[in-house]
Amino acid sequence: MLGFGMAKGFRVTLRNFLRKPFTTQYPEERLPQHPRFRGQEFTWYEERCTGCASCAKYCPLGIIRIVTGPDGGNEQEGGSYSIDVFDIDQARCMYCGLCVEACPYDALHMGTNFEAAQERREDLVITVDDLRAREKRPSAWFRPQLAKEQFDPYAENADWKRVGREPYFWHPNRPEWQPEEQAQQASADGDYEG
Repeated sequence: MLGFGMAKGFRVTLRNFLRKPFTTQYPEERLPQHPRFRGQEFTWYEERCTGCASCAKYCPLGIIRIVTGPDGGNEQEGGSYSIDVFDIDQARCMYCGLCVEACPYDALHMGTNFEAAQERREDLVITVDDLRAREKRPSAWFRPQLAKEQFDPYAENADWKRVGREPYFWHPNRPEWQPEEQAQQASADGDYEG
Protein backbone atom coordinates (compact mmCIF):
# COMPACT_ATOMS: atom_id res chain seq x y z
CA MET A 1 0.00 0.00 0.00
CA LEU A 2 2.83 2.36 0.71
CA GLY A 3 4.14 2.24 -2.84
CA PHE A 4 0.70 2.81 -4.42
CA GLY A 5 0.12 6.05 -2.49
CA MET A 6 3.54 7.37 -3.44
CA ALA A 7 2.92 6.53 -7.10
CA LYS A 8 -0.34 8.49 -7.03
CA GLY A 9 1.47 11.45 -5.51
CA PHE A 10 4.22 11.34 -8.11
CA ARG A 11 1.61 11.11 -10.88
CA VAL A 12 -0.03 14.35 -9.68
CA THR A 13 3.38 15.99 -9.39
CA LEU A 14 4.41 14.90 -12.88
CA ARG A 15 1.12 16.02 -14.44
CA ASN A 16 1.45 19.49 -12.92
CA PHE A 17 5.15 19.65 -13.72
CA LEU A 18 4.46 19.27 -17.44
CA ARG A 19 1.53 21.72 -17.45
CA LYS A 20 2.14 25.30 -18.58
CA PRO A 21 2.09 27.59 -15.53
CA PHE A 22 -0.71 30.15 -15.30
CA THR A 23 0.79 32.26 -12.53
CA THR A 24 0.55 36.03 -12.93
CA GLN A 25 3.74 37.86 -12.02
CA TYR A 26 2.19 40.52 -9.81
CA PRO A 27 2.82 43.54 -9.71
CA GLU A 28 4.40 43.58 -13.17
CA GLU A 29 1.40 41.78 -14.65
CA ARG A 30 -2.15 42.40 -13.46
CA LEU A 31 -5.35 40.50 -14.05
CA PRO A 32 -8.38 42.54 -15.12
CA GLN A 33 -10.75 43.31 -12.25
CA HIS A 34 -14.53 43.20 -12.49
CA PRO A 35 -16.25 46.61 -12.17
CA ARG A 36 -18.18 45.34 -9.13
CA PHE A 37 -15.01 44.47 -7.22
CA ARG A 38 -15.00 46.15 -3.80
CA GLY A 39 -11.52 47.26 -2.90
CA GLN A 40 -10.00 48.80 0.21
CA GLU A 41 -10.44 52.32 -0.99
CA PHE A 42 -13.31 54.63 -0.07
CA THR A 43 -14.74 57.16 -2.49
CA TRP A 44 -16.53 60.11 -0.91
CA TYR A 45 -18.64 62.70 -2.71
CA GLU A 46 -18.74 65.86 -0.62
CA GLU A 47 -21.45 67.34 -2.84
CA ARG A 48 -23.82 64.56 -1.75
CA CYS A 49 -22.83 64.41 1.93
CA THR A 50 -25.03 66.21 4.47
CA GLY A 51 -22.97 65.27 7.52
CA CYS A 52 -25.74 63.12 9.01
CA ALA A 53 -23.16 60.56 10.28
CA SER A 54 -25.31 57.56 9.33
CA CYS A 55 -22.19 55.83 8.06
CA ALA A 56 -20.50 56.25 11.45
CA LYS A 57 -23.58 55.06 13.32
CA TYR A 58 -23.93 51.88 11.27
CA CYS A 59 -20.25 50.94 11.30
CA PRO A 60 -20.02 47.83 13.51
CA LEU A 61 -16.42 48.62 14.50
CA GLY A 62 -16.81 52.36 15.03
CA ILE A 63 -13.92 53.31 12.76
CA ILE A 64 -15.55 56.37 11.16
CA ARG A 65 -15.19 59.66 13.02
CA ILE A 66 -17.22 62.65 11.88
CA VAL A 67 -17.15 66.17 13.35
CA THR A 68 -19.59 68.63 11.84
CA GLY A 69 -20.50 72.28 12.16
CA PRO A 70 -24.03 73.69 12.03
CA ASP A 71 -23.75 75.77 8.87
CA GLY A 72 -23.61 73.58 5.79
CA GLY A 73 -26.46 75.10 3.79
CA ASN A 74 -29.42 73.38 2.13
CA GLU A 75 -31.84 74.88 4.63
CA GLN A 76 -34.89 74.26 2.43
CA GLU A 77 -34.37 70.48 2.72
CA GLY A 78 -33.77 70.38 6.45
CA GLY A 79 -30.20 71.60 6.37
CA SER A 80 -26.75 70.11 6.09
CA TYR A 81 -23.71 70.25 8.30
CA SER A 82 -20.30 71.52 7.33
CA ILE A 83 -17.89 68.62 7.62
CA ASP A 84 -14.75 69.44 9.58
CA VAL A 85 -13.49 65.90 10.27
CA PHE A 86 -14.28 62.72 8.35
CA ASP A 87 -11.72 60.09 9.32
CA ILE A 88 -11.82 56.41 8.39
CA ASP A 89 -9.41 54.05 10.17
CA GLN A 90 -8.58 51.45 7.52
CA ALA A 91 -6.39 49.49 9.95
CA ARG A 92 -9.52 48.28 11.77
CA CYS A 93 -11.94 48.19 8.83
CA MET A 94 -13.32 44.79 7.78
CA TYR A 95 -14.70 46.23 4.48
CA CYS A 96 -18.22 44.95 5.08
CA GLY A 97 -19.79 47.89 3.21
CA LEU A 98 -22.45 48.63 5.85
CA CYS A 99 -21.40 52.29 5.93
CA VAL A 100 -22.00 52.51 2.18
CA GLU A 101 -25.42 50.90 2.43
CA ALA A 102 -26.41 53.12 5.38
CA CYS A 103 -25.66 56.41 3.61
CA PRO A 104 -29.07 57.85 2.63
CA TYR A 105 -27.54 60.28 0.10
CA ASP A 106 -25.05 57.91 -1.56
CA ALA A 107 -22.09 60.03 -0.58
CA LEU A 108 -19.81 57.15 0.45
CA HIS A 109 -18.81 54.30 -1.86
CA MET A 110 -16.41 51.41 -1.81
CA GLY A 111 -13.65 52.02 -4.29
CA THR A 112 -11.70 49.71 -6.56
CA ASN A 113 -8.13 50.00 -5.27
CA PHE A 114 -6.76 47.20 -3.11
CA GLU A 115 -3.14 48.33 -2.67
CA ALA A 116 -3.38 50.29 0.57
CA ALA A 117 -0.44 48.85 2.51
CA GLN A 118 1.47 51.26 4.72
CA GLU A 119 4.47 50.90 7.00
CA ARG A 120 2.93 52.73 9.96
CA ARG A 121 -0.52 52.20 11.42
CA GLU A 122 -1.16 55.94 11.64
CA ASP A 123 -0.86 56.19 7.85
CA LEU A 124 -3.90 53.93 7.43
CA VAL A 125 -6.24 56.64 8.73
CA ILE A 126 -7.92 58.39 5.82
CA THR A 127 -8.64 62.05 6.56
CA VAL A 128 -11.22 64.34 5.02
CA ASP A 129 -8.52 65.99 2.92
CA ASP A 130 -7.44 62.59 1.57
CA LEU A 131 -11.04 61.77 0.70
CA ARG A 132 -11.48 65.10 -1.10
CA ALA A 133 -8.28 64.67 -3.11
CA ARG A 134 -8.87 61.10 -4.25
CA GLU A 135 -9.95 60.21 -7.74
CA LYS A 136 -13.64 59.40 -7.85
CA ARG A 137 -13.68 55.80 -9.05
CA PRO A 138 -16.40 53.99 -7.11
CA SER A 139 -17.04 50.30 -7.44
CA ALA A 140 -20.14 49.34 -9.38
CA TRP A 141 -21.05 47.07 -6.46
CA PHE A 142 -24.53 47.91 -5.16
CA ARG A 143 -25.00 50.35 -8.06
CA PRO A 144 -26.94 48.56 -10.81
CA GLN A 145 -27.23 51.71 -12.93
CA LEU A 146 -23.43 51.90 -13.19
CA ALA A 147 -23.25 48.28 -14.30
CA LYS A 148 -26.02 48.87 -16.81
CA GLU A 149 -24.17 51.89 -18.23
CA GLN A 150 -21.01 49.76 -18.66
CA PHE A 151 -19.11 52.01 -16.24
CA ASP A 152 -15.44 51.04 -15.95
CA PRO A 153 -14.01 52.33 -12.65
CA TYR A 154 -10.48 51.49 -13.78
CA ALA A 155 -10.63 53.79 -16.80
CA GLU A 156 -12.88 56.71 -15.84
CA ASN A 157 -13.94 58.88 -12.93
CA ALA A 158 -17.62 59.13 -12.00
CA ASP A 159 -19.37 62.44 -11.43
CA TRP A 160 -21.38 62.80 -8.21
CA LYS A 161 -24.60 63.09 -10.21
CA ARG A 162 -24.03 59.66 -11.75
CA VAL A 163 -23.36 57.50 -8.69
CA GLY A 164 -26.54 57.62 -6.63
CA ARG A 165 -29.18 54.93 -6.41
CA GLU A 166 -31.66 57.46 -7.68
CA PRO A 167 -31.16 60.21 -10.24
CA TYR A 168 -30.06 63.57 -8.89
CA PHE A 169 -33.04 65.34 -10.46
CA TRP A 170 -35.34 63.73 -7.88
CA HIS A 171 -34.07 66.41 -5.49
CA PRO A 172 -34.59 69.58 -7.53
CA ASN A 173 -34.55 72.01 -4.60
CA ARG A 174 -30.95 71.56 -3.55
CA PRO A 175 -28.93 74.68 -4.40
CA GLU A 176 -26.10 72.75 -6.10
CA TRP A 177 -28.57 71.07 -8.43
CA GLN A 178 -30.54 74.15 -9.41
CA PRO A 179 -29.28 77.50 -10.77
CA GLU A 180 -29.59 80.51 -8.47
CA GLU A 181 -32.11 82.30 -10.70
CA GLN A 182 -34.46 79.28 -10.72
CA ALA A 183 -34.19 78.97 -6.94
CA GLN A 184 -35.12 82.61 -6.49
CA GLN A 185 -37.99 82.23 -8.97
CA ALA A 186 -39.29 79.14 -7.18
CA SER A 187 -39.10 81.02 -3.86
CA ALA A 188 -40.99 83.98 -5.34
CA ASP A 189 -43.64 81.60 -6.71
CA GLY A 190 -44.02 80.04 -3.26
CA ASP A 191 -42.77 76.58 -4.27
CA TYR A 192 -40.49 76.44 -1.23
CA GLU A 193 -39.05 78.70 1.41
CA GLY A 194 -35.59 79.92 0.42
